[in-house]
Amino acid sequence: MMNDIILNEHHKEEFPPAHTAEHLLNQTMIRLFGCGRSYNAHVERKKSKMSFHLDHKPSRQEEKEIERRMNELIAEDLPVTFEFVTRDELPEEIATNRLPDDVSDTIRLVRIGDYDVCPCIGKHVRSTSQIGRFEMLGTNWDEAEHAFRVRFKIV
Repeated sequence: MMNDIILNEHHKEEFPPAHTAEHLLNQTMIRLFGCGRSYNAHVERKKSKMSFHLDHKPSRQEEKEIERRMNELIAEDLPVTFEFVTRDELPEEIATNRLPDDVSDTIRLVRIGDYDVCPCIGKHVRSTSQIGRFEMLGTNWDEAEHAFRVRFKIV
């Protein structure tokens, strides 16, 4: 059956721990700030950055909570699983406006426990405990754009 599934081409070689952390950070930001998923992400082995539109500049306490929550999720050893669905079978919470125009008929959903689900064809770890430690390197706030950038690395 797996050989019959055709997905979109993928031209990136992700570092699975950081890429899986990207999914966790997206959902953490959604839950803490009620925002959407990152609108700009550059996720790499050495360091990564993700940007979010927020309604306010996070306080130092909120920034520390992001890091605390990320490391808590990693320690929970949540399973990372995959599911193949058609576009018609996508769960309600999946925004289709982020899918490419030429999306394949079959879409791979990546689930991290009951915490996050997202269409993705990249490489991931098998469980969150394989990520390592999430270390926030710094943040930037753009008041005009209400944009919050998180810089982090996986140790």
